[in-house]
Amino acid sequence: MNEFLEDLRSENISYVIYDKTVPNPTIENIEEALQMYSDNNCQGIVAFGGGSPMDCAKGVGARVAKPKKTVPQMKGVLKIIKKLPPLFAIPTTAGTGSEATLAAVVSNSKTHEKYAIMDTSLIPHFAVLDPLLTVKLPPHITASTGIDALTHAVEAYIGRSNTKNTAQYSIDAVKLIFDNLDEAYANGANLAARSNMQKAAYLAGMAFTRAYVGYVHAIAHTLGGFYSVPHGLANAIILPYVLEYYGDSVQMQLAELADVIGNADPEKSIAQNAEKLIVAIKNLNERLDIPKKVSGIIESDIPVMVERALAEANPLYPVPRILYKDDLFQLFQLIRE
Repeated sequence: MNEFLEDLRSENISYVIYDKTVPNPTIENIEEALQMYSDNNCQGIVAFGGGSPMDCAKGVGARVAKPKKTVPQMKGVLKIIKKLPPLFAIPTTAGTGSEATLAAVVSNSKTHEKYAIMDTSLIPHFAVLDPLLTVKLPPHITASTGIDALTHAVEAYIGRSNTKNTAQYSIDAVKLIFDNLDEAYANGANLAARSNMQKAAYLAGMAFTRAYVGYVHAIAHTLGGFYSVPHGLANAIILPYVLEYYGDSVQMQLAELADVIGNADPEKSIAQNAEKLIVAIKNLNERLDIPKKVSGIIESDIPVMVERALAEANPLYPVPRILYKDDLFQLFQLIRE
């Protein structure tokens, strides 16, 4: 970061820094950063950090492009449709893929609602993937962001809006993650593993920005909104439960991904090979010290979270199987500690 700022100074490029973004960035974060942008007559935005700074930066860009629209008014799809100021994304984690996506996820701290703003204008104009920026990432963040990328790839692959390109992005990302995440977690200085994880996160972002995600994300967003559970950690915990709950609607795709990571057995059935992938994800989570349950979920909050997860997923996400209130109630009971 210091080198980057020094380079800006050497090029006589003036800058101001907004560094108050919180995990699950809030409307207040966006408005504060927007005020700084306006007060200093800024002409472009650099998002430096993980998914939260990138989402905040996208939110600022959206407000600059559409100054008469509030952040809540941009919720949903194609509410901007106007060019943003130059937006540069420099991720320091390997997970969200936000540097490649059309989405910015925002939290409303007053209503505990977390939602996405989605517009092609939010795709950053430039992305810089430098593995050196992830070398000192703490192991637990390496783990949760890595499984976040895996969730993006898997949900995009099993969804009903897949294309030949997004399917290949997902396949490549899943293989890179299973081949490199253990090493990146255990040996953060391994630049090859770090670089491959950044590539995986980018490819997974490319996959889901076209093919979308599913109920894992819909549930994870409610946990972020209500309890500030980090998004990657929420996805990591929820993913195996939702894949199991989908049942035979995803078995073919999961069996294909089991083959991608070398776990498929030609002597086994499609259902058995699908289960092999789910077990592989559970084992990976265990090696990465990802908890099996989400602590702190309050029973009385679940009905509202169910409603919000349903509203997010239907009809926006092209999920492999439509779930209903009772299904989500059961999933929340399965994931809560």
